[in-house]
Amino acid sequence: MENQRRPIANTIRDQVYQILKEEICSGYYEPGHWLQENELAQRLQVSRSPVREALRQLSRDGLVRDIPNKGVFVREFSIQEIQEVFDLRIMMESYAVLRAAPGLTPERKKKLVDLLGQMDRTHAAGERKAYIDTDTRFHYAIIELGGNSFLSKTYNDVYSMIRQFCMDTIIDGERFDNSMVEHRQIVSHLLAEELEEAEKMNRLHLELTKVKLAEVLAAREAGRPGP
Repeated sequence: MENQRRPIANTIRDQVYQILKEEICSGYYEPGHWLQENELAQRLQVSRSPVREALRQLSRDGLVRDIPNKGVFVREFSIQEIQEVFDLRIMMESYAVLRAAPGLTPERKKKLVDLLGQMDRTHAAGERKAYIDTDTRFHYAIIELGGNSFLSKTYNDVYSMIRQFCMDTIIDGERFDNSMVEHRQIVSHLLAEELEEAEKMNRLHLELTKVKLAEVLAAREAGRPGP
């Protein structure tokens, strides 16, 4: 994942941790999936020890649940928990935008424009996964504008918990289209260094995204097709 300042994996345990974290966050494993040490060790061609250590770290990250006498399972989030995580994300991005003035260098502005261009192209092509991948990099770029390394680390942890649900936020065409419009407005305000307006637009964008996700997940829980 570009621009997330992920530390280089120097040990087998680190490598196993990064692989499993990426698989969980990308939705490779369904919520509730049993992560069996033996199976993972065989697939990754490592001993059980680094797998066990990686699972412990993932538990500390809040991405899995270690249930005594049962095993380790990919965490299942309730709709309320997902909304609470989104609220944290909104607070962090608002903090970053309102403190972005020193970080709005010509290079950073160009990066925002480039990312917006990539989003435009993937939106026009209807490539939802590629759009979400670029959207992820875009919002990390917003966090970087705040110039706070501790915020960046915390944001990475928080975003990891909801990343697997991001495709659900643009499941219908109207929300997909509106998301693109909102990103254009956010960038326009940032380029003009209209930080309060940029913060309001970004907050609205994330609030609408949160509402759409709640609708999709509620419909899914009820056994209905998503909106």
